[in-house]
Amino acid sequence: MTKRLMKALAAAAIGTAIGVGSALADGVTLKIQTSDRAGDETFRVQKGEWTDALKNMTGGKLNIEWFSDGQVVPRKETVPAIKAGILDGHITSMEYHSGIEPGFALLGNLVAGYNNADQEQMFYFMGPGVELAQEGYDMVFGKGAVHVVGAGPYNREAFVSKVPIKGVADLKGKKLRAPEGLVAEVFRRAGASTVAMPTGEALTALDKGVIDGSDVSSYFNNRTNGYNRIAPYPIWPGIHSQAVHSFVVNGKVWDKMGPELQSALHTWWEWMYMKKRHYTEAKDRELVALDQSGKGEPVTVIDWSNEERMKLRKIAEKAWLDFSKKSPFAEKVYNAHIEFMKRLALL
Repeated sequence: MTKRLMKALAAAAIGTAIGVGSALADGVTLKIQTSDRAGDETFRVQKGEWTDALKNMTGGKLNIEWFSDGQVVPRKETVPAIKAGILDGHITSMEYHSGIEPGFALLGNLVAGYNNADQEQMFYFMGPGVELAQEGYDMVFGKGAVHVVGAGPYNREAFVSKVPIKGVADLKGKKLRAPEGLVAEVFRRAGASTVAMPTGEALTALDKGVIDGSDVSSYFNNRTNGYNRIAPYPIWPGIHSQAVHSFVVNGKVWDKMGPELQSALHTWWEWMYMKKRHYTEAKDRELVALDQSGKGEPVTVIDWSNEERMKLRKIAEKAWLDFSKKSPFAEKVYNAHIEFMKRLALL
């Protein structure tokens, strides 16, 4: 447990005297930490337009106080913070829990699996994805500790690079920042070396030449935060990451909200994440076209051929299988993905 979490626990202990029930009487403000950075355009839009939509949907009974990535606690400590009442919930990738349970690696980022975010969203809206996420959280963090409101990817991330990487062979010998889990494993199997570091440190590491490339975010988030100016060979559409974020809420808070607010929050989540997905893709396409026209930033946008993407897919498929052997839950998640992708004729 970090010193930061310990301080937050002490502060939360004082606040628990107020209790959840009294807060519900006057409406609920949920303290939610996301894995979006403070400078991300998506974080700004969530804090504004989408929060207002939730208040309007619930007549002011539900509100969200947003915290950016790492603002309250490090991203890997959000669930302990939720259980302790420091946060009420998070919207963050399940792959950050893969060091505790390898099944979360397969739930949080099935690298090179689905062709786009809409396909993978089906696994969470229509398939068993949310139920599996709830099972994983219950198993690892205690039954009922958190309630999974929903889960899903919002886009296929771009990749930032200081050097041209036009195919699998170009990954060999490169030093890349990647989160633990399948992303790092697939890159290593392709011949790269990987380093785990907070997203906020990747920009400096790229600038100083510590790393050659980095898993970060969508094209327009990367561009907004200055990554493409330092690493002018972005790969788009991305080859590696379509991170699945889960929206979880403290189990006691969820239970005391009641059916009406629970239903509203669930509906809002599905609306918000669909809008976030489409908003991000539209902005990505707009900015890629601008940069490719020569009227935007001086970058070279690299789009891998289908042949190269399939080479990486074959490497990834072996990594999925190996991860499935790490625990019974991982095997269950793997089998569910394979069955669902066959339904979509992706395998």
